[in-house]
Amino acid sequence: MFRPISSISFITAGRAFSTQLFVSRLSFYTTEKKLVELFSPFGVLTEARLVMDSSTQRHRGFGFVTYESEKDALKAVEALNNRIIDGRLIFVEFANAKPKVASDNSS
Repeated sequence: MFRPISSISFITAGRAFSTQLFVSRLSFYTTEKKLVELFSPFGVLTEARLVMDSSTQRHRGFGFVTYESEKDALKAVEALNNRIIDGRLIFVEFANAKPKVASDNSS
């Protein structure tokens, strides 16, 4: 049976991957520029952003990095997960896709 693969994810050995990575446990000294410098050797980035706390104007210790290709994202995960960056052990994993919530317009 043929199953089409979406442009943002693919399945290898029963595991789904995407081009977006979730990076957690970041030091408060880590900047978006540092994130780009850290992840760009593994491929072409389309986005690198830290999630900011609106009340403190500091990032919340995690962010997202998006690659043009799944292979580049996989290389980055393999190379950077469980590495010490800016004095902190960081975790790099594939971001979970947000589930689409169906709106109930039947009221």
